[in-house]
Amino acid sequence: MEAFMSEILSPTRPRWRKVAYGGMQPGFDDNHTDDSFLEDMVMNANVVKRDILKVMLDSVSISQYLCIVALVGLVWTYTLRSILNENSLLLLDVTLLGLGFLVLLLTKEMLSLSLFFRYLLNISFFISGLYVLAPIYQTLTTSISSNSIWAVTVSLIVLHLFLHDYSGSTVRAPGALHNPTLTSCISLNASVVASVFIASCLRSRLLVFAIMLFSLQVFLFAPLVTYCIKKYSFCLHLWFSFGLMIATLTLVYTLHLLLFVMLLGLLIFVTVVCPYWLIRMQEYKFEINGPWDEAKLCFDITD
Repeated sequence: MEAFMSEILSPTRPRWRKVAYGGMQPGFDDNHTDDSFLEDMVMNANVVKRDILKVMLDSVSISQYLCIVALVGLVWTYTLRSILNENSLLLLDVTLLGLGFLVLLLTKEMLSLSLFFRYLLNISFFISGLYVLAPIYQTLTTSISSNSIWAVTVSLIVLHLFLHDYSGSTVRAPGALHNPTLTSCISLNASVVASVFIASCLRSRLLVFAIMLFSLQVFLFAPLVTYCIKKYSFCLHLWFSFGLMIATLTLVYTLHLLLFVMLLGLLIFVTVVCPYWLIRMQEYKFEINGPWDEAKLCFDITD
């Protein structure tokens, strides 16, 4: 009875309020929460539900570029074995350059005529400078053993593949909203240095110029061409990618059976196994958001 009377006579306890900056509230601990604390809890709010077919189609861009790099390695190997000479490489360079410009012109909604001529002028300066620097590249690694050159080249190509931007281009493409990222630039530099190491193993100035021109054409402009094809028509992008994979596997098979098996396994792993793993891992993704999270601005601070 006394306890009941004291509870009636005691002043009314203030109600707890959820405030961000109010200090301690009288009658409550600093870490106090009421029963409504978990009402705002949200689970898996930012988890994206992915379709395995779409993920596999998106991974085709990675397999496509792996085949492009494999083709570069094939040309390097055939050149070092003296199967390809200067005339063959120069003819290949001119063909690739012509096909690249043809693709850019056909995707005309992404490339204006003035931009095309600017590209043409820049490439003219680029080829002239490359021809002047060819004697320097030729004698760059004279005192370095061939095993060291191959080890560094393979390491740089692996670094190039690891840092490459498979969703964009190494140069800013027409219609692109953003410039290439820092990692993409590092990837490009790694491929250029690897090309210089391979070119330095050759003993002909014209051959050094031809192999450097081929390598830089591929590493610089192949991502731009494939990006324009993909933006122009995704179906055309898929047909081009699958055709490139078949051609690359055929050429690698003629070179070495083990390399063919390794490349085929890598393409299957990238195109099929990795998307399947990603979809399976989504089942175990569990994200919790609630009032304990850090506050975030709901507007752009630059506006």
